[in-house]
Parts: sequence; structure tokens; C-alpha cells
Amino acid sequence: MNRIKEVLEEKELTQTWLSEKLGKSYNMVNSYVQNRRQPSIEILFEIAKILKVDPKELLLTKSKK
Repeated sequence: MNRIKEVLEEKELTQTWLSEKLGKSYNMVNSYVQNRRQPSIEILFEIAKILKVDPKELLLTKSKK
């Protein structure tokens, strides 16, 4: 699971913008954002670079019970 959707919303950016910067189709980026598909570690780092965040910020941590 990832937080790409939340980070995009926080930065007021669109999936279309990210897909253009990443060089991926909108459908691929949408599948990442909707957590239907997880990006490779290389793509995750690329997304973090584009969004100017630490890659860890894009990852969900398991909540402690």
C-alpha cells in the first residue's frame, strides 16, 4: 500500500501531471494511486523525487495494535 494519492492531494497536484512527469500512462499512475498495483522500488523513488518528498513518505506503515 502507498500514500501517493494523499501526497498528490496535499500538494494539490493531479494524476495527469504526475503521469506526464513520470513518462507513464495516466492509467498506470491511476493504478498506483488507487493501490491496484504497486510501483517498483525504482518507480517509487522516481515518484518521490518528482514530488520532492522522502520515499518513506509514500509508504504506509502498519498501524500498531
